Amino acid sequence: MQHPVNFPPAAATPHVPAPRCMAHSSLLLGSGLRGRLMEFHDKVLKCSECNSEFVFTAGEQMFFADKGFKNEPKRCKACKAKRAEGIGGGANGGATPMRSETKTTCSQCGKETTVPFRPTQGRPVFCRECFQQRRAMGAA
Repeated sequence: MQHPVNFPPAAATPHVPAPRCMAHSSLLLGSGLRGRLMEFHDKVLKCSECNSEFVFTAGEQMFFADKGFKNEPKRCKACKAKRAEGIGGGANGGATPMRSETKTTCSQCGKETTVPFRPTQGRPVFCRECFQQRRAMGAA
């Protein structure tokens, strides 16, 4: 059973940290809330990846409110960790796409080279040496 506890706004006691009532899973008064009285309770949410339920704790809610985040989390901690590692789902599998290496011929010296992008028709492509040489001339 949760018992809400009301405290005066943080602005009334600027030197006292925001009160925390961990025994009842509610946190009050995020420091970034400009003195408004806020109360947080644990919420059960559903993960958008694995459809399991997870708890959005009062502490996490206070953190989100303090940072100005408008949306609740969509993923449980396990799916969030997988996504951060690049293993999970998402638009591109949660991982950054592999850089494409393209073999081409340098427009300046004619040497065969590999570049980390797909060359655009009509634009010159340079090997590392020629590219650095041109960059040095442009900076001087």
